[in-house]
Amino acid sequence: MAEITVELSRRDTQTIIYNLYPLYLHDLAGIRNVLPNRYGVFEDSDAFQTLQQQMPEFDIWWEKEECLFPFLIRVDEVPAGFALIATPPYVEDDSDFLVNEYFILQPFRGQGVAEEAITQIFNRFQGKWLIYTTPTERNSRTIHFWRKTLARYTNNRFTEEDKELRAEIGAAKVFNFTNK
Repeated sequence: MAEITVELSRRDTQTIIYNLYPLYLHDLAGIRNVLPNRYGVFEDSDAFQTLQQQMPEFDIWWEKEECLFPFLIRVDEVPAGFALIATPPYVEDDSDFLVNEYFILQPFRGQGVAEEAITQIFNRFQGKWLIYTTPTERNSRTIHFWRKTLARYTNNRFTEEDKELRAEIGAAKVFNFTNK
């Protein structure tokens, strides 16, 4: 069986997440039905002409070590994805933890990598968790993943609802659970 590791990313592995992030945005574009800007960068405006210009926007994940946690996921030492975990004040509600972004590369999907990696992260932090995702038919695979994973992890003790979050997020499928 493959070795799945989850490590807190530091500055020396930051570029790996930067390299994976455009692939994540590409996946989201298919779910959210959005197009890249005129320069081919997945952003809401034409302010970013290159991926290099886009990346400093994410530096905050390595600057707020006490409340933002960028995790790099590897399979047999090969980069396989990332998880960006936030705590207050970067959480939507009264939760302790937010799965802000979660991504596994296509070659590692359907093999249990995503579930094992997020389970390692959940076990690392105890408290009330918030996960949200796009509540559309195009995102049914992700919604199914969260339902299945949370059912196993919590023994079916999680909540799921459709609700509006802040304006830039809009409608969301929201999952909550506590693992204290």
